[in-house]
Amino acid sequence: MADNARAKRLADLIREVVAQKLQRGIKDPRLGSHVTITDTRVTGDLREATVFYTVYGDDEERKAAAAGLESAKGILRSEVGRAAGVKFTPTLAFVADALPDNARTIESLLDRARQSDEKVREASAGAAYAGEADPYRKPGAEDATDETDDSTE
Repeated sequence: MADNARAKRLADLIREVVAQKLQRGIKDPRLGSHVTITDTRVTGDLREATVFYTVYGDDEERKAAAAGLESAKGILRSEVGRAAGVKFTPTLAFVADALPDNARTIESLLDRARQSDEKVREASAGAAYAGEADPYRKPGAEDATDETDDSTE
């Protein structure tokens, strides 16, 4: 087993090599400038690497980019092997990153919460307190009420 620092360095190198090769070396129109490599993870034994990517576009462009990455997998792996200089070049698996979808979901939930807060703020605009404005007892005020109660007896 390799140490975590070595796996991290290899993952960073794979991310850089794959991104650079996609930008300059691969002439596949499905992999235009709208594919971004977001993260890379390597297993502890340095045999398998997972490359996370995002695609700017609709579902058709995402499917086309996935097919383009699968077809370019061999070229990308050979470039990684040439740059890494390790005994065994890790196999590459491309996975669409769910981060943008998660961010959109969180953003929509926050928008819904803001709208709900605005409705509550509008409903409470002319409202008055159910009791006193300050419902908490003050230490000095409590002693004063006790003394007045004793004098009435």
